Amino acid sequence: MNRVLTIAASDSGGGAGIQADIKTITVLGGCAMSALTAVTAQNTLGVSAVYGLPPATVRAQIDAVMNDIGANAVKTGMLLSAEIIAAVADELRRFGVSRLVVDPVMVSTSGHSLIEPDAMDALCERLLPMAALVTPNMEEAAQLAGLPVKNVADMQRAAEAIHAFGPAAVLVKGGHLPGDCVDVLFDGRTHRHFSAARVDTPHTHGTGCTLSAAIATLLGRGLGPQEAIEGAKQYLTGALRSACRLGSGRGPVNHAAGLERNAQIYLCATALEAAFSVLQQAGIGRLIPEIQSNMGYAVSGARAVEDVVAFPGRIIRLHGGIVRVASPAAGASRHIAKIILTAMRADGSCRSAMNIAYSPAIVERCRGLGFSVGEFDRNSEPADVKQREGSTLEWGTGDVIERMGRVPDIIFDRGDTGKEPVCRVLGCDPADVADKILKIAEERS
Repeated sequence: MNRVLTIAASDSGGGAGIQADIKTITVLGGCAMSALTAVTAQNTLGVSAVYGLPPATVRAQIDAVMNDIGANAVKTGMLLSAEIIAAVADELRRFGVSRLVVDPVMVSTSGHSLIEPDAMDALCERLLPMAALVTPNMEEAAQLAGLPVKNVADMQRAAEAIHAFGPAAVLVKGGHLPGDCVDVLFDGRTHRHFSAARVDTPHTHGTGCTLSAAIATLLGRGLGPQEAIEGAKQYLTGALRSACRLGSGRGPVNHAAGLERNAQIYLCATALEAAFSVLQQAGIGRLIPEIQSNMGYAVSGARAVEDVVAFPGRIIRLHGGIVRVASPAAGASRHIAKIILTAMRADGSCRSAMNIAYSPAIVERCRGLGFSVGEFDRNSEPADVKQREGSTLEWGTGDVIERMGRVPDIIFDRGDTGKEPVCRVLGCDPADVADKILKIAEERS
């Protein structure tokens, strides 16, 4: 078991501090242990009170954990005072902790000071020299380095200055940069940049705590610093994408986003299997096109192909029936995913689709059943879209939805040179799609 100790303050709102650390460590598969340094009264609007614990109490918590359980990695957050910092440094040195991530928490998102003025020297002199990695944001880096930090070049200079205090590496976080987020890692020899697209959300409470706790957990698992940072940033991006709208201010990131996604993928796969079974028993092979078929189901809020579950190797016509090559998996079909993702941008409830054979008679039957039907013409596809591999279905689906002002039940095209004409059946879930296909099959028999 990967044992990770976090030494930090509590957040009564649950979004940052020791609470965020424990959630992060647990979701990433670690055993979370804690030593509390302070109690804060805070919520999404800010910090209203801070109460530091006696250094002896902090020391006793670390001693209790390390003497009995031990730790593969340790992360520190808000330490508040010089006396607490000294107690923490003494204990970590006594137990020979090497995988130490220091998040130099100084000011809350709302602007409340979280470290006493005389504690800065203790932090730089006692704790930073022990760290495998220090993770200041731009404002914290400026205070530690004594330099203005406004851009990536400033971040590099600040990282070098902080490295002079003795840590093995420094990661200056660029969350406050305009545009994409760029973090700068300096290991005493080279700078490395970690870039990520900015997630458009105001709910960023606890991002610093979450990132440093994730890095510590991955270091404890045996990853190197660069791999741990990359993995932690991926985890944080997922947590930001599904950040929680709680309270009246800045809500917290969703630490359980990965678990929720895995659960949704399982439920999507289960629903696809059930729908496939229904269609297989009905013997709908005559509705499968020459290019074969696939059915997909997207997780709630899907944004990428990897968020859509489908059948690897497609659904195949065999002796008038259908068979599948493999069980459903996330990201298994780019083509069906493009259709679903485009539909979801117009209507988030339309999360499933399946392609079936086209004929004028099938289209007429769909209309006779009362299904809304839309068509796109491949000959009208813009040249730049046609040149991009896999863009036709996204364009065609979007074109139909824009012209109709809604997501229809059926979208078809009449094909092109080397392209078979196909119908796509859309619905809210696989059961809905299967029900529509069964009605089409019944009408055809």
